[in-house]
Amino acid sequence: MSTAYFDLQPELHCFLPRDKRNVTIALAFKGRQSLKHLIESLGVPHTEVGQVTVNGQARGLDSVPHNGDRIEVRPAAPGCPIEPRFLLDSHLGRLAAYLRMLGFDCLYNNDYHDDGIAGILAGDARILLTRDRRLLMRKVVQYGYCLRSLEPPEQLVEVVRRFDLADKIAPLHRCLRCNHPLEPVSKERVLDRLEPLTKIHFDEFHLCPACDQVYWKGSHVERMERLIESVVTRNSFRNQRAI
Repeated sequence: MSTAYFDLQPELHCFLPRDKRNVTIALAFKGRQSLKHLIESLGVPHTEVGQVTVNGQARGLDSVPHNGDRIEVRPAAPGCPIEPRFLLDSHLGRLAAYLRMLGFDCLYNNDYHDDGIAGILAGDARILLTRDRRLLMRKVVQYGYCLRSLEPPEQLVEVVRRFDLADKIAPLHRCLRCNHPLEPVSKERVLDRLEPLTKIHFDEFHLCPACDQVYWKGSHVERMERLIESVVTRNSFRNQRAI
């Protein structure tokens, strides 16, 4: 039996039982265990882990610690390791709509199951968003984030911060229903589908070529713009505090 000693930075304490926060954790283990396996046995998904040092030396998650090693675990740094394309589990429909509203590619279906999500990730490089820590611990998951909040607006702020998306927002770019990119369309082409007041007050329209949904800059766009302003403002305020 070997024992390694873990110090986790405060940003990761939310994954630990209360009695293991703010203390060095002595973790006993048998045989050759990777850092990934041992850190996840504490409850922290590998997607939440940034730099790991063993006795002061940086190591990868596939490294094997030895008896008596002291291990420091830091959280993943803000930033997007790949193109910001997301896969959301079946409980995050409102967040998927918000992210699409901001122009981000989001796969979502309300009947996704864990094996199906794993299958998608095996063939498509996407960032998994979920509150299911065990799902994030699957080896097939290379990129992901465990949402802390239960509230969709707060979840949106979390995602924008974690993946540094504020300067990548492109509203009225993607269909909220099916995720397909929108295309500009002339008013004449969709005129017979518009309500009388919409015909009078709006001239700019977009069409989803996949599901045929029509979009225009109505009151929902004003709400979207207020949401975007709130997200960007809160993200900027947090960054200023961190300097």
